[in-house]
Amino acid sequence: MSSPTRLRVEHLDEAFGIDVRAPRLSWWLPEGSARQIAYRIRTEDWDSGRVDSDRSVLVPYAGPEASPGQAVVWQVKVWTDLGESEWSPPCAWERVIGSGEWTAEWIEPAEDRRPAPGERPAYLLRRAFDMRELPSQARLYATARGQYEMFVNGERVGDQELTPGFTSYRSRLQVQTYDVTGLLRRGANVVGAVLSDGRFRGCNGTSRTPDGFGTRTALLAQLHTRSQDGRVTVVGTGTEWRSGVGEITAADPMEGQWVDFTRALTGWSEPGFDDAGWAKAAIASGALYEREDRLTTSPAPPVRRIETLPALSVSRPQTGVHVVDFGQNINGWVRLRNLGPRGTELTLVHGEALDADGDVTTDHLDIPAETHDRGIALKAGQRDRVTSSGAGAEVFEPRHTTHGFRYVRIEGHPGAITPGDIDAVVVHTDLRRTGWFRCSDERINRFHEAAVWSFRGNACDIPTDCPTRERDGWTGDWQLFAPTAAFLYDVAGFSTKWLRDLAADQWPDGKVSNVVPDHGIGRRGPEHMRSRNHGSAGWGDAAVIVPWETYLAYDDTRLLAEQYTSMTAWVQWAAERARTGRFPQRAADRPEPAPHEEFVWDAGFHWGEWCEPQQDDTTPFYLRDHGALATAYLHRSAHLLSRIAGILGKTEDAARHRRYADNVLAAWRAEFIGPDGALTVDTQANHVRALVFGLVPDELRARTADRLVALIREAGTHLGTGFLATPHLLPALADAGHLDVAYELLLQDAPPSWLAMTDRGATTVWEEWDGIDDHGVPHASLNHYSKGAVISFLHRHTAGIRLRDDAPGYHHFDIRPQPGGELTWAEAEFDSVHGRIAAHWRIEHGRFHLTATVPPGTTATVTLPNGHTTEAGPGEHHYDCPIV
Repeated sequence: MSSPTRLRVEHLDEAFGIDVRAPRLSWWLPEGSARQIAYRIRTEDWDSGRVDSDRSVLVPYAGPEASPGQAVVWQVKVWTDLGESEWSPPCAWERVIGSGEWTAEWIEPAEDRRPAPGERPAYLLRRAFDMRELPSQARLYATARGQYEMFVNGERVGDQELTPGFTSYRSRLQVQTYDVTGLLRRGANVVGAVLSDGRFRGCNGTSRTPDGFGTRTALLAQLHTRSQDGRVTVVGTGTEWRSGVGEITAADPMEGQWVDFTRALTGWSEPGFDDAGWAKAAIASGALYEREDRLTTSPAPPVRRIETLPALSVSRPQTGVHVVDFGQNINGWVRLRNLGPRGTELTLVHGEALDADGDVTTDHLDIPAETHDRGIALKAGQRDRVTSSGAGAEVFEPRHTTHGFRYVRIEGHPGAITPGDIDAVVVHTDLRRTGWFRCSDERINRFHEAAVWSFRGNACDIPTDCPTRERDGWTGDWQLFAPTAAFLYDVAGFSTKWLRDLAADQWPDGKVSNVVPDHGIGRRGPEHMRSRNHGSAGWGDAAVIVPWETYLAYDDTRLLAEQYTSMTAWVQWAAERARTGRFPQRAADRPEPAPHEEFVWDAGFHWGEWCEPQQDDTTPFYLRDHGALATAYLHRSAHLLSRIAGILGKTEDAARHRRYADNVLAAWRAEFIGPDGALTVDTQANHVRALVFGLVPDELRARTADRLVALIREAGTHLGTGFLATPHLLPALADAGHLDVAYELLLQDAPPSWLAMTDRGATTVWEEWDGIDDHGVPHASLNHYSKGAVISFLHRHTAGIRLRDDAPGYHHFDIRPQPGGELTWAEAEFDSVHGRIAAHWRIEHGRFHLTATVPPGTTATVTLPNGHTTEAGPGEHHYDCPIV
């Protein structure tokens, strides 16, 4: 028998420098086995012995705690139905230094005058030191208030980007660990850093808010070297460090990066460089600098340069202008090699679309004055500048900013730029791909790929709404897309990291920010208008729904426990808003509130369905009655909280939350179902939620589904949902017996529709249904993954791989393909925490053929299109039936 494979520590394939002292371990069972009977884990100095258990996911390590810098190498063997396995290949983790183990001091670069936001340079910091002998091991631990890159003896350290990552900096600041053993020398050495504003001090969000977390950047770094005889030497940031400025004259996450290569300081991070003209770095102390408890590590993989895309073409729409087309909308930056002769000044404008003249346009990404906090109209940003020094090997690659773009406009080059001179660098969190789908209709395949690229473009350390004009971690967007993302990629650690920031940024009374991390956390007083615009239904409910969906996909009960206080606070806050507030028109129509109204949430600010097409209501969204939507989400979150409390063994809490959820459900029915059984809010979105959230009684489900179909037909067989209901639209139809209508909507190619996007050239999903209108004019963001959540229908209904909410981690799952839309074949594969699940089907000669793969340690319920159902254990299974 073979050995276990795919070993993981927590949710990481690479657990180098983590702060979990007793991490959880996972593995896949040997190929060909059916079930685990026992396991045995061993390290170099500990052995669990045989443990009788079928658990192979997130098994707690019970050995001795590792010291910082100590690699714990572990292996596992299992006993299965096939007998005793061989030992697995080794896997390892290493712990970072923790609170009380830092001796380094925070240092700030010399900055006599703080430049204007968007125009602040990246500072250079360095320290020289000597080593008598080469170390057997060297670790560099680093973090920053700002964005940093570390260098040792002229070599850039590691391959992570945008470090230390975007977090709720006041509460959580991530530390990275680097192995620099091979970079040190006997004798003179230098450790250096490039430090820019990053998300900490740079411009953030629609309003380009600067200084969101502080007004000074700073670096904290500590080098540990271990000699051959075990002696540890520490070199940390402190009084010996010097500060200067090099070629990066401005660096901002939103505005872009300016580089003047004529100001480059060759060898600045190497021994022998003369830094006598540099200022001393300032020691920073007090306030948050003293809070070592906020130093942590990320449970998610780091951001990296994932791939490079070649230029497809370079055009010249006017004199002095080159337009580069990479063929794909991405998040990242460019790598430009042809900078022209010395003194050439180039401006690079990044955009998602071209205008009628074939030039790059960013007009649709501009920020109008009415949406800015201070009433200021803003241009789109995304502009890099570079001045050439004339050196032939010069390469411009701006790593202290990111952009969302397919096209780049290059202004100022005196010669010709060819496709071979420039690449696009795709930058995002280095998530492991876990899910794939294809079918016989290439139009669907193109849209599925666009949705994947849209997620990739918005999975840059946090789940952003778009990589261009906002780049914020909007709670509503991730709430609705997280289940889809969990099929495509392993987002367990990614969601966990983000949820910790959500809890950290949560208001003391339980209200949840619109965006996480919240760069406006320092402006929450009543005098700030935007403070009132948080706590929206469907957005704040991410506090409950995202932990729940993460638990279902990855069987992580600890995450539920960790987020339970946050979840409870949100539901209690929303419940209090329902109890104490009333929508003005409802109060006018019914001065004496009905008894059920204390459970109707119809007051306060709500984003509503957002980007809902075909709306005749000209009332501004923030003045509408969103009671049906908000109360629906209040029931949903309270119901899930009851289930979560039960899973965590909190029986009294579970009963209390269940009673409250039942009261909210009764109130929704009393307020939003008319005497004739019709829903009083007659929109597609409301009918979708009524079906998916179980809001209507069983006897009204068929009627509600029929009315949903009628609304779709009245719209010319077009969808009419916005952000929140779109992911549920096709499943609601299919599960209610209207699979044909679901496929008609999926394959609709006139706007508003999904295929209209790709028919009009989209390579990512648009924010608005008419992102490119009939005249070819772009609108709003062209890279918003939310509407791409529809591809879950392809995974769960077309291919049929369905997660069950009573068997987290796909321990037991359904394979229930529902063919339609004249598809002749479809296939999906998914790497679950237990192993690969696959469903491949084809239709030939009037018969449906299915091949289903069930991984070891799991079971599946297989249901064919003719209704035949069977239970399947691990292995590959073949079924067929007549097409009905």
